Amino acid sequence: MMEKIYIGVDLGGTTVKVGICNPAGDLMHKFEGPTGVEHGTEAIIDNIVKYVKELVAESAYSWEQVEGIGAGIPGFMDMESGVVKLSPNLGFRDTPVKQMLEDRLGKQVTINNDANVAALGEAWAGAGKGLKNVVCFTLGTGVGGGIIIDGKIYEGSGMAGELGHMAIIPDLEAIQCNCGQRGCLETVSSATGIIRMAVDAVKRGDRTSLSSLEFITAKDVFDAAKQGDDAAIRIVQRASFYLGKAMVLTSVILNPQRYIIGGGVSKAGDFLFQALREHYKTMAPPTFGDMEIVPAVLGNDAGMIGAAGLNLRS
Repeated sequence: MMEKIYIGVDLGGTTVKVGICNPAGDLMHKFEGPTGVEHGTEAIIDNIVKYVKELVAESAYSWEQVEGIGAGIPGFMDMESGVVKLSPNLGFRDTPVKQMLEDRLGKQVTINNDANVAALGEAWAGAGKGLKNVVCFTLGTGVGGGIIIDGKIYEGSGMAGELGHMAIIPDLEAIQCNCGQRGCLETVSSATGIIRMAVDAVKRGDRTSLSSLEFITAKDVFDAAKQGDDAAIRIVQRASFYLGKAMVLTSVILNPQRYIIGGGVSKAGDFLFQALREHYKTMAPPTFGDMEIVPAVLGNDAGMIGAAGLNLRS
């Protein structure tokens, strides 16, 4: 009997990454190409179809072995119907992505939010492998999230896992988030939030080595903090404090087995994770204090692997 394979599509604004996974979640082969956003919706769908077919053709597998195809897509969607309601980066609006792909590929297609899919990848084959209940935070331009319960993505009524939009910053410190509300976690614990706090410190005239930089990155802030820069240390402590607070609130509700932290900010390594673990332990009730907080391990492959797993673990 031929082994079944599962294909995952990680759809980004610039690049489409596609991969083949076996039933254990091992990434067996991958391929990528340009998204083609500038050519419109039909061109994006056609590119996905082309890349999927090329992926299988150049692999050791046959098309008959493909059991299902999953796609992680940035934006808001109705997962059941497979319609992407809005994806600004892709130009999708009320786009029936599931149906369009199924018509062209002749295989079952499942779609989900890209952050959920990356979380599923880490839970299935990465830092959460072997666990049933994990929560993932992705610290990048914004703060994404994904909740895995009993090995499956928890969607609630369709929008669960928007962890970056927990409004936990006190009113006097809160600024407006891009989502429209004030005080979101994303405004302080994302790369964007860290850069904003650094720029504010320079504008205030704080004594900091960051003032010598024309353009400040989140990495610059962490590097300065590691060198003992007081202003940078305060920024890192603030970002990690509110992330720890968000985790404590999540623990009281969901009680996961482990938190997994991914995204560009997580590359700060032990300097970030030590501060985060300390803040979490200080704020958590005793029964929730002994929590594992670990970095993601799959990197850019998490989306492909998680998307492939949608037809196995949904």
